[in-house]
Amino acid sequence: MYSYPYQKDQLISPTKGLFLGLLCAVWLLTGLIGHDPWKPDEAYSFGLVYHILKSGDWLVPTLAGDVYMERPPLFYWTAAIFAKVFAAFLPLHDGARLATGFYMGLTMLFTGMTGRELFGKSAGWASAIILIGSMGLLVRAHLLVADIALLTGCAMMIYGYALVPRRHRWSGFLLGTGLGIGFLAKGFIAPVFFLTFSLTLLIFRLWRNRNYYLSLGIALLSALPWLTIWPTLLYLYSPEYFSEWFWQLNVGRWFNHVHDSVHLNTFYYVSILPWFAWPALPLAIWAVWEARKKMWQSEEFQLLLVSFFGMLLALSFSTNINELSALPMLLPLSLLGTAALFTLRRGAANALDWFGIMTFALIAILLWWGWTGLLVDSPAKITQLLKDYRPGFEPVFQLNQFWIAVAVTVLWMVLVWRVGRSIRRSVINWAAGVTLLWLLAVTLWMPWLNSGKSYRLMVTSLKHVLPAKYNCISGRGIGEGQRAMLQYFGDITVSGKPKAECNLILVQGYSAAPPIQDKEHWKNVWDGSRTGDKNERFWLYRKVKK
Repeated sequence: MYSYPYQKDQLISPTKGLFLGLLCAVWLLTGLIGHDPWKPDEAYSFGLVYHILKSGDWLVPTLAGDVYMERPPLFYWTAAIFAKVFAAFLPLHDGARLATGFYMGLTMLFTGMTGRELFGKSAGWASAIILIGSMGLLVRAHLLVADIALLTGCAMMIYGYALVPRRHRWSGFLLGTGLGIGFLAKGFIAPVFFLTFSLTLLIFRLWRNRNYYLSLGIALLSALPWLTIWPTLLYLYSPEYFSEWFWQLNVGRWFNHVHDSVHLNTFYYVSILPWFAWPALPLAIWAVWEARKKMWQSEEFQLLLVSFFGMLLALSFSTNINELSALPMLLPLSLLGTAALFTLRRGAANALDWFGIMTFALIAILLWWGWTGLLVDSPAKITQLLKDYRPGFEPVFQLNQFWIAVAVTVLWMVLVWRVGRSIRRSVINWAAGVTLLWLLAVTLWMPWLNSGKSYRLMVTSLKHVLPAKYNCISGRGIGEGQRAMLQYFGDITVSGKPKAECNLILVQGYSAAPPIQDKEHWKNVWDGSRTGDKNERFWLYRKVKK
């Protein structure tokens, strides 16, 4: 490890540490409660949690009555525990979402500890601040999705690697535990990361030593319970479910994907990272450029570059290519960005700072303007666009949320005015600006957002027209999340597969035309959709009695 200019910096003062801790806490806790499970990812995630709560079955992931073996259940176990603990104070879905805050808090902690281990004692806060400032993380870090637990596992693994030179036993334990958490949260992608990182690092002479080998051995032993207990119990309970999980939905699916796919999405992550990982990505690029002559003799750069490119390669050829899957790449990029903070030219840092201030100020003005326009029914074009996007939405003035929004807006302006320009403060101001926008969205815009992302009103409308007695409801094209929300909000169980004995059929489609034209045998008794959704529609049909 070579010396960095900022390693000689004095530690962050207690006052600044308290401020940064408060900023991280506000960013983390805002938006975890106060809204229904949102389409698409939260809906099916909560459906799995709801099954655990209602049935007490912790072994087999089940969604609206059907076995769902897509991924292991660690995250859903954790969410069910939080929902149970806080059931007296919070709705089940809000309590379950606190599991996201728990895992995200651990992720921030291990990211900060890694920055401190790699780049010096004054770098820990910077790593966590750059991470929470990443644009792609903001909304996703507050949703009920298993990817957050995978993110925690990856953060623990990277910290474990970082500890190898100094505390190889503890590093091995953290490596194995992170690997296990990632595996039980999202499946085989975490072991792929571990193998890729561990083998690739052996290319570099600095990693070919006794401590590293011992750490890997301890990691495998530590990971063994995580990797074996649940799969063994699942196999003993049902070899068919085990085969479905292991082969059909994971290993076998990947082989089929590699064999049959033309890989049109191979460069998907490369295309989204410029905005998804902003501002971590440009800072990381600058750090690599500045250290280009020394980084091949630097363990920290070797680790972080191997981590990033290993993740990029593994994810680019995985079967699930989407924005949520890109979250782990933010970890090495944020840590590399930490290295840039004290080598970045002051002019570039000031440019980043002013760009952030102007951008967040403009968006904040638009958020206030749009909210006010909806409230007073302004004839302005932006108001009409918002009303057209959510037809039927009725805004309500909420006094407490209004004063919170006013307070955080004023505090942000004071922060920008009082804090001078510096390289480190540019990322603090960026994270503060991201937090401001998220707070405004949660306080002022939550009713509007929730009306368009929740299935509550649609399910209530459907429940009112259901006959008092019916055999069952057969689903046709009904998505996993939609079935989960039908069960949660309406206690309506819809079969995932057509059943001949059912005298009701619920159809999900994406056009205005009714999907069943057989009026002789089926009568359309209801149709509906979520507020403002002009594409996804539902139709309920009743069998005509002869």
